[in-house]
Amino acid sequence: MKKKKAKIRKKRNSIKKTRSHSSLLSLLIIIIVITVGFHFYKFIHHEIRSIVETPKTDTKKVPEEVKGKISPNYSEVYRVPILLYHYVEYVADKRDTIRQSLNINPNTFELQVKTLSDAGYIFITAKELGEVIGGQRELPKKPILLTFDDGHWDFDTVILPILKKYHAKATAYVVPGFLNGSDFLTDEQLRDVINSHLVDVGAHTVHHVYLKGKILPIVQYEVNQSKHMLENKFNIKVSSFAYPGGAFDQQVINVIKDAGFTTAVTTIPGVLQSEQNKYFLFRLRPGYRTGNELLNYLNQTQFKPY
Repeated sequence: MKKKKAKIRKKRNSIKKTRSHSSLLSLLIIIIVITVGFHFYKFIHHEIRSIVETPKTDTKKVPEEVKGKISPNYSEVYRVPILLYHYVEYVADKRDTIRQSLNINPNTFELQVKTLSDAGYIFITAKELGEVIGGQRELPKKPILLTFDDGHWDFDTVILPILKKYHAKATAYVVPGFLNGSDFLTDEQLRDVINSHLVDVGAHTVHHVYLKGKILPIVQYEVNQSKHMLENKFNIKVSSFAYPGGAFDQQVINVIKDAGFTTAVTTIPGVLQSEQNKYFLFRLRPGYRTGNELLNYLNQTQFKPY
């Protein structure tokens, strides 16, 4: 009888030890999962963190890996200045140096549009330029593009009335994940912009993410979803893309192609556009230039994107 009780006690102790070890193992697994999950969250959060652009941080040269893939059989080249804007407003907060560096005031912008119109420039959109490069459309004699990044509220309240006044077309690169934010267009405002029939809407990622060097799933999400969100919500065709910070590499270009975009724009200065660089079209910041100063700036040949 004593031997039997001893066996029962031994068995119970063994079960307790097994349960204790199992509990410790479970706790260890939970700790590992939480730790790995936390670090993975930090990594993903960093990957999709919105970048802040300034003219000083612009990408200004074609990456070597992309340049190396350009065919020696050079295609037809079109001289098409593409102007890059962000804000068009009177900046109230003088301490906001980043906003000021990306801004021109409405009077200057209107003078620029008037200068271009009076000089005989024809305003086209990124979609139309893509059709020119693809051979579906003839290029006007003096083409020019006005492009606006991010989709700030002033596009509807300040920029659009000026475009209407001069019957000028433009392309707005919108970050759909930012729509309805305090500094951005509302859905209703963007519909107003679209209904003007002067503005081609392009995509600018979902979260304004620096795409160069990012892991493939993040690039695919930011590119593909930005297109789908805009197309599905606003019943439009989105054919052009703008790289936040102008940053791209060959992987990003491949994703852009696969997503069905026909053009993509950079912050690399230049005016010559072609089949070779339709996924990294060159753009210029006009700054506060107006009149002859602006026209002379557009006519120069000193841009060296390569």
